[in-house]
Amino acid sequence: MKGVEAIAQVLQAEGIEFVTCFPLNQILDSAAALKIRTLVSRTERVAVNIADGYSRMMCGKKIGVSVVQYGPGAENAFGGIAQAYGDSTPLLCLAGSLERARLSIAPNFKVSRNFKHITKWTETVTDVQFIPQMMQRAFALLRSGKPGPVLLEFPTDVMLSELQGGSFDYTPPKRSRPLGDPMDVREAVDALISAKAPVLVAGQGVLYSEAWDELKTLAELLQIPVASSLNGKSAFPENHSLALGALNGFSRPRMVDDFLKKADLVFGVGTSFTISKFITQMPTGKTIAQVTIDESDISKDYPTSYGVIGDAKAVLVQMIEHVQHRLGKNGRRGVTQVATEIQSVKKAFLKEWMPRLTSNEEPISPYRVIWELMHSVDPMRSVVTHDSGCPRDQLVPFYEAIVPHGYIGWGKSTPLGSSLGLTMGAKLAKPDWLAIHLMGDAAFGMVGMDFETAVRNNIPILTILMNNGVMGGYTKKQPMASELFGVHRLSGDYKKVAEGLGGYTERVEKVADLRPSLERAIQQTRLGSPVLLEIITADEPIFPGEK
Repeated sequence: MKGVEAIAQVLQAEGIEFVTCFPLNQILDSAAALKIRTLVSRTERVAVNIADGYSRMMCGKKIGVSVVQYGPGAENAFGGIAQAYGDSTPLLCLAGSLERARLSIAPNFKVSRNFKHITKWTETVTDVQFIPQMMQRAFALLRSGKPGPVLLEFPTDVMLSELQGGSFDYTPPKRSRPLGDPMDVREAVDALISAKAPVLVAGQGVLYSEAWDELKTLAELLQIPVASSLNGKSAFPENHSLALGALNGFSRPRMVDDFLKKADLVFGVGTSFTISKFITQMPTGKTIAQVTIDESDISKDYPTSYGVIGDAKAVLVQMIEHVQHRLGKNGRRGVTQVATEIQSVKKAFLKEWMPRLTSNEEPISPYRVIWELMHSVDPMRSVVTHDSGCPRDQLVPFYEAIVPHGYIGWGKSTPLGSSLGLTMGAKLAKPDWLAIHLMGDAAFGMVGMDFETAVRNNIPILTILMNNGVMGGYTKKQPMASELFGVHRLSGDYKKVAEGLGGYTERVEKVADLRPSLERAIQQTRLGSPVLLEIITADEPIFPGEK
């Protein structure tokens, strides 16, 4: 048995059904021989994004795997891996490399050296006999602790060497769900019960641990409002009477700002509380409590008064038991003052923005696009995401994610074009769901050829391309370059591009055509065709939420 065959056997034992790739690696033939699908993209970054979206939707139970070529293949994958690291996505990248004897000779690209700071673990497999053990370690790290990408580099001579003995035993590692220290849990819950105006913040750790029911139970027991991180959006149903919305840095519902301002305790579950311009910062003077799987998150960016190290689901169960011990089985259920206040603020917020959401102006307001989308999809069986920039900041405050993974959030690293691959990965994970992403013309310029990847691989996603001919908001940041050289301007007929790539496509310029076009687009995805709707929109870089 050669090394590549051993790698493929481990993937098979792990239940891997497909690997994303471009364009060449000795692993691919061995994987194909075991009926593991090799899904070829146009670029390595999109290949990694597909694996990323798949892992997110599967809560890390099944791992997205991307296989890349040595040299330029690995180099081109860097951006996708960096994004997965920023967003703590557990994906596996298997990279080829030159023979061992040439790995340290400049200017040859040594993957494990260059990817060290954007992976949870990366290593070069230097002997064929180590392959089963190192693959097992990779999957153990992918399943336990703080999620993150793992990369193994396989020199060509190692992959083609013979494994002694010809066979091996492989046991997929199990996931660890550590409990919190009982004293830490008790102190944190006592603080939560005693707080006069607490706010819960749900991070994506709630999604990976599948703790959404426990989070909802805790919130209802104590009648505490719940916000989410951008990555944690969909961990708590946003149509719930206690929901505040997502902590997006550039835009958010008014409920988020109002309740954070008056909060005396902000209690995060499954969130790192990272400070970033893409994440709403906590107002000064707040007491911070935190449940996290990773001890390095505690007091990283904010001083943490109450910290619990453990799995979100396991710790939430502990917290619920302590609340019920203190307050009785029903806790504070039936007390509705907080929920009533949230709904009052929400009603006023939507009233303020309704003129934009229902605008009949043309070019079409991007907010009208979002409004029509919200009324065209079944949110119980749809996953929605967006690209960075205006599509994110216009969608997030208004689109309500009401089931886990009804939305894919990403925000610590925001490379344009990522939504295309993420949406393909989501569709592969949930083939019976509608998978939609919103992007601008700048984002399409980064990855547009990979729309053909969806066509060729029969991945029927819906791409909504909001074409306003500019990079929104850039004139404020670089007015001289915009005025003199038009650095913010773009052009193109993307409907023609999508037609040439083989998908179903329409161009929408009239408000009256918007809803019918969306309905036809959704129907076409049900018939198995990837769809691109090019909607001619106004440049409207105006977002809800305080700056």
